[in-house]
Amino acid sequence: MTAMKKTTTKSSKSPAPAISSNKPAKKKISSASTPPAPLVAPAAPVPVAPQVAPAVKAGSVPVQTKIIARIDVGFGNALYVRGDGPSLTWNQGVPMTCVASDQWELVLGESSGAISFKVLLNDTTWCTGADSTVASGATVTVTPEFV
Repeated sequence: MTAMKKTTTKSSKSPAPAISSNKPAKKKISSASTPPAPLVAPAAPVPVAPQVAPAVKAGSVPVQTKIIARIDVGFGNALYVRGDGPSLTWNQGVPMTCVASDQWELVLGESSGAISFKVLLNDTTWCTGADSTVASGATVTVTPEFV
């Protein structure tokens, strides 16, 4: 029997020595030894201001001025209104809405005074006669004539 020689090689890494720390070890606390948290009374409810709608008189509706023109202008034509008043100017017409074959309407908002206006055919041909007027919040019916 041949005896084998045991060789040892040194590793470049040496095992780290056990280091003792000066820090105290944390104690494990069991839930059985923990005192219960103190009871805290719930906070008093905070009053919330109710949502209030803007003040509107009961039964009041927005003031609207209505201009009605009674005339059949034929298929493909339309009526416009120019004047002084809410959304009206003398430079460009506001289209009226055809509600029947011979009835056109325009509803305007509130105005501080009377509204002067004139009806135009296709926003190019002015009706004959003097300017018409209507009080704010009123309805007027006109029968325009065109040359």
